[in-house]
Amino acid sequence: THKGSFELAVRATGSVTDKLHTLEKGARVGIRGPFGNGFPIDTLKGKDILFVAGGIGLFPLRSLINYVMDNRKDFGEVNTLFGCRSPQERIFIGQLAEWDKSKDMCFMETVDRVPDDSWQGNVGVITTLFPKISFNPAATYAIVVGPPIMYRFVITDCLKKGLADDHIIMSLERRMKCGVG
Repeated sequence: THKGSFELAVRATGSVTDKLHTLEKGARVGIRGPFGNGFPIDTLKGKDILFVAGGIGLFPLRSLINYVMDNRKDFGEVNTLFGCRSPQERIFIGQLAEWDKSKDMCFMETVDRVPDDSWQGNVGVITTLFPKISFNPAATYAIVVGPPIMYRFVITDCLKKGLADDHIIMSLERRMKCGVG
C-alpha cells in the first residue's frame, strides 16, 4: 500500500547480515525475492485478526499489520500482541506508540524481564496478554510470528480461546537462512 517504497529490517546474526550493518548510507545492495508464500489476504478479509509477534517476529508481521491498517474497512476487529525479552529489544518503537494510541486496533505489549524500573508496561511472556483480550473465535484468524518456543504456548492459548486449527497461521521466520534455507 506504500507505493514507491521498500523497507528491510536486518538483524546482525551472521557473516552476511554483519556485513550489511557495516555498509555506509547509499551503498548498493542487490535484492532478490520476495520468497515464500505470503499471507492469505483474501482469506483474512472480512475477518477479525489477532496478530501475535515475538521479538524479531515483528519484522515480517509488520508489513501485514500495515496492510490491514491501511485497508481497515476490509477487516473486522484487530488485536495486536507484541512481546520481547527486554525493553531494550523493542523494535519499531515509534510505530508501537502509534499502534498503542490507535482507535482502530487493540495493541498490547510485554517484556519478559526488566533490568530496572524504567519499564511501566506488562512484564511476562506474551501469553500473559491472552487473558486481557477477547475475540469471537469463529470470526478470528491468528497470525503468529516469533521464536519457535513461543509457538507451542501461543497455539495452546489460541486453542483454549476457541480458535480452530485452520484459523492459526504461523510463519517460521527463524529458519530462513538468508532466504536460501
